[in-house]
Amino acid sequence: MGDRIGVAVLGATGSIGASALQVLRLQGDRFKVVSLTAWNQIGALSRLVNEFSPALVAAAPESAEDAGLDSPPEFQADYYVGGDEGLVAAATHPDVHTVIAGVSGAAGLQSTLAAVRAGKRVLLANKEPLVMCGHLLRDAAAESGACLLPIDSEHNAIFQCLPLEVQRDVAAGRGIRAGPGRSGVSRIALTASGGPFLRTTASGIAKATPNEALAHPTWNMGPKISVDSATLMNKGLELIEACTLFGLDESQVEVVIHPQSVLHSVVYFSDGSLIGQMGSPDMRVPITHGLAYPDRMPSGVAGIDLTEIGQLQFELPDLERFPSLKLARQAAKEGRSAPIVLNAANEVAVQAFLEGRIGFGFIPEIVDRSLERHDPREITELVQVIGIDRETRIVADDIIRGILH
Repeated sequence: MGDRIGVAVLGATGSIGASALQVLRLQGDRFKVVSLTAWNQIGALSRLVNEFSPALVAAAPESAEDAGLDSPPEFQADYYVGGDEGLVAAATHPDVHTVIAGVSGAAGLQSTLAAVRAGKRVLLANKEPLVMCGHLLRDAAAESGACLLPIDSEHNAIFQCLPLEVQRDVAAGRGIRAGPGRSGVSRIALTASGGPFLRTTASGIAKATPNEALAHPTWNMGPKISVDSATLMNKGLELIEACTLFGLDESQVEVVIHPQSVLHSVVYFSDGSLIGQMGSPDMRVPITHGLAYPDRMPSGVAGIDLTEIGQLQFELPDLERFPSLKLARQAAKEGRSAPIVLNAANEVAVQAFLEGRIGFGFIPEIVDRSLERHDPREITELVQVIGIDRETRIVADDIIRGILH
């Protein structure tokens, strides 16, 4: 590889992966793709393998077998197709320095934690590891010397607004450490576009179709994240993520609706100052920041024109029309295993909605009822996280069956 930095792209065929690979193409003299993973998009993965010639590729076992990926002569790669085993192998490959964790949902949990334990630089795009077991990630980073860099646009914005010494604490898993002259951070605000139903009535939201929920006004994302943005659960998960990554109390994290989606988040300081980060609503910007940190390099994205934007609007979210955000805040306040249940129940409910089995309005109801059935407990190891996630999915499926019958 010479002096090029080795990169693993987990979830290479998803929206995060596609954006990351655009940046890596642009910066090909600086980075080398060492490993790629997908799940069922084998055709797209095969094209990427031909283009980047990675050392290791991982996919779902059944998808890889169907595509004949056990020993394809045209690919110069070793194949690990055993599901989580393949993801972990891709994330911990010895030639990998930086891992872009872009696997959506709880599926990316084990590989992300493995990358942190292996001391990698981990660019966190998927929310679930921090939501479900964030303190385990932070503890692992502190022990291994891994570097945790958020590339979710809002958390990357918060990170960019922090003083350099505080950035280093966050990246090392220590969060924002209080102390005289250390940070002065009093609270943060995560901005949200409001999604496609910002001005829709409660009755209209309840009857929304999958096509309507997927029509995000500013961001181009995958179906699950798009639906989460439509319910504002995406912002609720980001709230939990922010509490975990930055070591903040739930009361220190605000959510503000900002339809223009150019101010990505704000940090409030104890002296009355506030610092925000602005940029085009394009994931290549935070991904590039994470890849180059602490330096800067071109992302391929044009800067914004303030005069063209004209004005910025801000308002509070309506928790009556978007109860998922309220449920997420309650889970953040409860802590312990509650965020695991929130995330798992939401994943099941969103999938059922996308499959046309339930209406849009049932998504928060399924999450709420799943949380009611759960007795929160302390989490000390990954096996507990996986167990509670599995239990919750069974409960949520049972609730859906009750709704359907």
